Amino acid sequence: MEYVVIALVLLGVLVLGGLGLVIPRLRRRPELPPPPAPPSPVETAPAPVEVEPEAVPTTPELEVPEPTAGRLVRLRARLSRSQSALGKGLLGLLSRDRLDDDVWDEVEESLITADVGVEATREIVDRLRERTRVLGTRSPDELRTLLTEELVAALDPGLDRALKSDGKPTIVLVVGVNGSGKTTTCGKIARVLVADGRTVLLGAADTFRAAAADQLATWAGRVGAEVVRGPEGADPASVAFDAVRRGIETGVDTVLVDTAGRLQNKVGLMDELGKVKRVVEKQQPVDETLLVLDATTGQNGLEQARVFTEVVDVTGVVLTKLDGTAKGGIVIAVQRKLGIPVKLVGLGEGPDDLAPFEPRQFVDALLGTDA
Repeated sequence: MEYVVIALVLLGVLVLGGLGLVIPRLRRRPELPPPPAPPSPVETAPAPVEVEPEAVPTTPELEVPEPTAGRLVRLRARLSRSQSALGKGLLGLLSRDRLDDDVWDEVEESLITADVGVEATREIVDRLRERTRVLGTRSPDELRTLLTEELVAALDPGLDRALKSDGKPTIVLVVGVNGSGKTTTCGKIARVLVADGRTVLLGAADTFRAAAADQLATWAGRVGAEVVRGPEGADPASVAFDAVRRGIETGVDTVLVDTAGRLQNKVGLMDELGKVKRVVEKQQPVDETLLVLDATTGQNGLEQARVFTEVVDVTGVVLTKLDGTAKGGIVIAVQRKLGIPVKLVGLGEGPDDLAPFEPRQFVDALLGTDA
């Protein structure tokens, strides 16, 4: 019996010992095989990078303004409305079989309606009546000749209408009221000067209207002219002064200074225009002051012009918008009222529709005759 107990004890010891060896192995995690090594990268040539060619700035092609000689003849069709109101109407009256007092009254009315002015109208009618009576003129061609001569004489063809070019540079102020097309006209004047072979620099002294300097720069860029400008709201006299100084430095032929559009009944603004002129003349005298007038304002424009002449020494008038509803007689009225020559006339919206004024060609265009 004792042997059986001993055998059982030994068996138990062996079983426990075996479990002690097996259980730790079961708890131990199996070691995973190492991951396969990644394939070595194959060296390849880098893909070519497309490089865009560097943009080369291109100089805008400059415009070549039309020659000024004969412009008025080329633009004569633009005077068609004035021709109907003045030329054809007068010729129709003078071609009647009998030129009695009633006819001459109608002639006088036609001239006044065409904005010739009362005083000038009376002089023209009196001379026509006298000449037709003395000469016994009756044929249409003879009457046309007499009317042409009287209208040309009323325009005073002996006045000097050339833009001055004595200085180096020549200093030109461009003045006028709001809405007269002053800044646009200033740009067109630059084209006239370039067309005549002169170099130009523009001064943007209209600092109160936000788009004025940009507008002037656009006109200048078309003909390769430089623009001197200041910040919006800057002192106009200071900008004008800088423009003249720059013009002297660069040696251009002409400095065109575009001033702010003045309301002629605003005393402070008119005084400022006088200041611009005084400041500019600290460097060099102003050679020319051109007054831009809207022809469609008729007799009202004469009062505007009169006030300007009291502030600055206006040397010439630029009459714009003669291609619209304006009447051609306003040219006579302006010159007689101011004693200042009309030097340029605007006959359209095109860049080269500003023409040097020539009395004979202008009258021929009004009357529908060949130049």
